[in-house]
Amino acid sequence: MALIGAAGIAPNDAYSAEVSSPRSGVSWGAVFAGGVTAAAVSLILLLFGTGLGLASVSPWGGQGVSAATFTVLAAVWLIIVQWVSALFGGYMAGRLRTKWVAVHTDEVFFRDTAHGFLAWGVGTLLMAAVLTGFAGNGAHVAESAAANTGLAANYDVGLLFRQNAAANGAVSTGISAPGVSSADMRQEAGAILAEGAANGGVSQADSTYLAQLVSEQTGLAPADAQARVNDVLTQVQAQITKAKQVADASRKAASGAAIYTFVSLLIGAFIASVAGAIGGRLRDHY
Repeated sequence: MALIGAAGIAPNDAYSAEVSSPRSGVSWGAVFAGGVTAAAVSLILLLFGTGLGLASVSPWGGQGVSAATFTVLAAVWLIIVQWVSALFGGYMAGRLRTKWVAVHTDEVFFRDTAHGFLAWGVGTLLMAAVLTGFAGNGAHVAESAAANTGLAANYDVGLLFRQNAAANGAVSTGISAPGVSSADMRQEAGAILAEGAANGGVSQADSTYLAQLVSEQTGLAPADAQARVNDVLTQVQAQITKAKQVADASRKAASGAAIYTFVSLLIGAFIASVAGAIGGRLRDHY
């Protein structure tokens, strides 16, 4: 009670009231300026890295870098992009902020660090919005891949019912099963192949039935029809195996990219915070 003055305010509270400022401790103008700077630098470096990456790969065997090397280089470049952009963005946020007066140096240091971190956050969100647009284009690519898969399935059905050229150069019309049209046979064969692809293989009963359909439609001997069915099923199985390998490679690449992105963003936040403090110190110095 002895420390309470005539005004009813303790000395520490009075000191706090004298030095407190009605203005916010965050200068959003400087934060957005740093965020835009970080996003712009990221975009420029990403475009440059994309150009280098496309120039380093080749569809021809033995040329260009390997897939593993390309993945490592892409991860390294992603880290460089994040760190450089965070450095520029954090420094801009700290340097452009209005100088505070009557604020303790420790508080100034914290605020400058926070401004660098906020600038990194704004820049990251802006780049996320840009990359979301690219992800939309990737969805169209996936739709095209699905369409190509459907074309491959139609081609496999066509292989089953492909007519054989007769010895005189004419084309055999084949023998149609009573009450069953050619279109129905092809649709049923396509359903069997699709079911086999989903289950990892066609059962022996379905294989025998396919041979019967092929024999009835093309006029091939049962043994020849079964041999054709076996060849097509082998080809379909090879396509399934290749698709699984591609999917597994994509999964591993996506997992690695996510981990690399997490690490680079985490360190980028630290770099932006330090850069904000450095920019603020130089601002106060000059």
